[in-house]
Amino acid sequence: MGDLRPCKVCNFKRQHSYGLVVPSLEQLKIKGGESLGIGPGAPVSVVLEEDGTIVEDDIYFLCLPSNTKFMLLCEKETWCPVRRIEGGTAWMTRDSMLLEVDSLDGSISQVEPWWILAQQLKQDLASIITMSEADLQTLVDIPCTQLASALDFQESKVQNLQETLQRVLDRREEERQSKELLQLYLSAVEKQEAQASMEGAGDMDQQDMLEVDSGFMTRTLMVLKGKTSPETRLSTEELQAVVTKGADTMEQELGWDGQRTAALLQACQAELSSRLQQVQAIGSLRNLGQPDTRRQPDDHPQEEQDPAAGGPADMQG
Repeated sequence: MGDLRPCKVCNFKRQHSYGLVVPSLEQLKIKGGESLGIGPGAPVSVVLEEDGTIVEDDIYFLCLPSNTKFMLLCEKETWCPVRRIEGGTAWMTRDSMLLEVDSLDGSISQVEPWWILAQQLKQDLASIITMSEADLQTLVDIPCTQLASALDFQESKVQNLQETLQRVLDRREEERQSKELLQLYLSAVEKQEAQASMEGAGDMDQQDMLEVDSGFMTRTLMVLKGKTSPETRLSTEELQAVVTKGADTMEQELGWDGQRTAALLQACQAELSSRLQQVQAIGSLRNLGQPDTRRQPDDHPQEEQDPAAGGPADMQG
């Protein structure tokens, strides 16, 4: 165990501060948690109270000077700098609630969460990057006149700001949907590969591998006849074969009536189209972030190349 080191700890609102002497970072969490009323076993992270730097190992902890002040954070609590609001001090957290501050007449008034977020923006517009989607949506939903008053901005500038916040929200949603689509695609690929591997490793009867007169594999017909939602259990090649054969051939092979066969073909066509869209979406994801080197079409056909000048006609002179 190392030498004892004097230090200070406080909670995320800085309402309580205690002096401790501990030999290690783990002991700082334990004794600091006891002093601040944090239950034993609760996950606790340690940051520097001054700037929010995360302290994760004893080596860094031992390199800090004596009497360094630390902040202990529980789940959903985040470090925030000191904020001055109308003569009072408001401590901002991720889960914002109504805060009581001193008003000009000496009475106690309540501050809405959106107003605190507005003050954060007023001090540093770059804080948009670190805001949660809930905070961004709160600022978008506030009437423009109220937000302009809190920021001391012109309404036109606030309108532009809210449009920017909405674009940030839209971009995050698009990124989330793209990630979900990619995960679905990768899961489908893994499932198909696993299924193909199991079929290849099993002892199959050679007769099951023979094609029937129509060109279908026996397995394909078995899946179509005996499975619920069979289109989801067929490979892309099998789906293409079913769709290509058409209703008449499928009626003969399956022995079904026209209505049931048409419903099956429609389901197979929809599944095939869905898989094609997924592949196209993955291709689009791969191109994200890559510069488009293709020549863009001319939006103004009248601005044609001047053969004599070698450039656009309207660029001469």
